[in-house]
Amino acid sequence: MSTPAARPSVLFVCVHNAGRSQMGAAYLTHLGGDQVDVRSAGSAPADAVNPAVVKAMAEVGIDISAQKPKTLTTEAVQSSDVVITMGCGDACPVFPGKRYLDWQLDDPAGRGVDAVRPIRDEIEQRVRALLTELGVPTTA
Repeated sequence: MSTPAARPSVLFVCVHNAGRSQMGAAYLTHLGGDQVDVRSAGSAPADAVNPAVVKAMAEVGIDISAQKPKTLTTEAVQSSDVVITMGCGDACPVFPGKRYLDWQLDDPAGRGVDAVRPIRDEIEQRVRALLTELGVPTTA
């Protein structure tokens, strides 16, 4: 049961939790502040966040250098209102009553910062639109 005062919970999922999902979570945290619960995870997490992604986010004033890829769990999906998949395919469990969005975005894995910037900017626009849909004012 949700009330207008309840904070929406959003989970970003990609395979390695090293690029797209980290950028999505960072933007949602940055723009939504404490008005949104934010998580990210991967179906096969990498050892570290992609350095080009860290650099691209630093260029817009968001430091994700301390983030670590996390394993996708059933509990993370169950406790989220919105699950945003970014190329995790069938590895993401589906539960009734959850809102699922599949954001088709290029994978920044193995690419330099020049290739990551357009992906970063697309994620920012989608996160801003999501906040509007959720009725959450942006803090930045």
